[in-house]
Amino acid sequence: MVYRVSKEDAERYRASGFWSGKTLFEFFEDCVSREPERLALADMPGKEEWTGLPERRPTFRTFSHVTANLAKQLEDAGLKPGDCVAVQMANTAELAATYLACWQAGLIISPAPVQWREYELKGILDFIGAKALITQSRVGDADHSALALSVVKTAQVFVWGKAPTGTRELRWDETKATPFKVDQEPTDIATICWTSGTESRPKGVPRSHDHWLAAGRTMQEACGLQEGDVILCPFPIVNMAALGGCLVPWLLTGGTLVLHHPLDLPIFLKQLVMEKVNYTVAPPAVLNMLLKDEKLLGMLDLSNFRSIGSGSAPLAPWMVKGFQDRFGLPIVNIFGSNEGTCLSSGTGDVPDPENRARYFPRIGAKELSWPSGISKVTETKLLDLQTGKEVTEPGAPGELVLKGPTVFGGYWRAEEDEALQSTIDEEGFFHTGDVFEIAGEEDRFYLFVERAKDIIIRGGMNISPGEIDGLLAGHPEISEAAVVGVPDERLGELICAAVVPAEGKSPTLESVCAHLKAQGIAVYKLPEKLVYVEALPRNPIGKVLRRILKDQVMDKAA
Repeated sequence: MVYRVSKEDAERYRASGFWSGKTLFEFFEDCVSREPERLALADMPGKEEWTGLPERRPTFRTFSHVTANLAKQLEDAGLKPGDCVAVQMANTAELAATYLACWQAGLIISPAPVQWREYELKGILDFIGAKALITQSRVGDADHSALALSVVKTAQVFVWGKAPTGTRELRWDETKATPFKVDQEPTDIATICWTSGTESRPKGVPRSHDHWLAAGRTMQEACGLQEGDVILCPFPIVNMAALGGCLVPWLLTGGTLVLHHPLDLPIFLKQLVMEKVNYTVAPPAVLNMLLKDEKLLGMLDLSNFRSIGSGSAPLAPWMVKGFQDRFGLPIVNIFGSNEGTCLSSGTGDVPDPENRARYFPRIGAKELSWPSGISKVTETKLLDLQTGKEVTEPGAPGELVLKGPTVFGGYWRAEEDEALQSTIDEEGFFHTGDVFEIAGEEDRFYLFVERAKDIIIRGGMNISPGEIDGLLAGHPEISEAAVVGVPDERLGELICAAVVPAEGKSPTLESVCAHLKAQGIAVYKLPEKLVYVEALPRNPIGKVLRRILKDQVMDKAA
């Protein structure tokens, strides 16, 4: 089932400006019209060494020629509006051009992390019926063109950079082009991103141009972004954090998008100063480290900043207060998902920095009001995990459910999986699986409690434990195994494999990783720790009780 937004709700979303009559490409056209000679993009220093592609700094006028010529290349290759195109690229000007050219040609983009290998790519190409895979010749030492050829059966392969036999080379062409557009609506699907749940297969999340516009406007509002701002994007442009948090706000403000990835702290700090950045996103651990390092702080000029967004893990109140007290710099607390969860604590709704670190506005509660526009068109509530009844008392945990202009309409091919159909109920509320409590003065806030879905978040990447469990089951020296996330100061969580050895066997971490590598799994999903357990704790129907297992693992580690 795909939930259809009611006519009344759609009218409210449009009247509020969180939906519009424009596609994302049309917002780009607006940027070109307003400030054609403004710097549109700035690549990361060292890009050529890392990718083989030259560093680029195009103006909006020049970049519009590039995207038009690229869209024509894709159209000439036979791609048609509505076709799905998988994209696996690093954060470069070529990736930004690919997004805009695909939207100009009416194509649906399905972005994949550059860390994905054969196992993950094969899984999505057939699932979405991809007509093409767009990649680049290499990222670091990894040969991505060869990877693409190894997984593609019938789709075309397009390559930025040196293109081997059997692929099509994409060209960065700044020649003035005749603009063209295909007929499309803002309600059409713009992307299919991927999210990991407790299931073994990642779930496809279709989002329309309107959905992305609403997410971008929410971030623009919470973070105080203004026309012409310089936005530094250090997260891979594959999901909500970078698409909704950086790329779409860039299209709305018409400023400069500074590209960065993977996170290299010295280069990241250099770009902050060199590009006179107004806004960026950063993991909590990086912000904690910066505030403790007087030498690094002394090298930074933070005077251009409006705010910094952070999330994926709880924020430390001392850190948020420290940046505000010392530099007048607001840290905006963000809790989001590809499906459209879009909670944000900005200075407008939550001026107190320590409250901003702990809490999110309880938007949607009828008795409460907030300054932010998104609060006027979003409804939220907590549901008891056992009874499903609404939680209205403080301190009682409940699953967050919400509906609003940011929320998607249902998973890709959900009709094939009954569990996926129940994610959005008949009233249009998305059941997030994330547990919150009502908290704070006058019960005005939500306090995050835990993730109900057991996802491991390692370095900002969502990892499905069930996917790795299934692959470990084939290890010849393992009777049964399951993975859990264990706390890590730098990455947030590390992956620990809890293993029941087969009789007379002694599997090692090295042998477990070798087994997984042989199946083509991405490196970031490999366990960093291994412990032996006598048995996996399970419920009556055989499901692994991962929280109990995590406690056992932590006890062994201690």
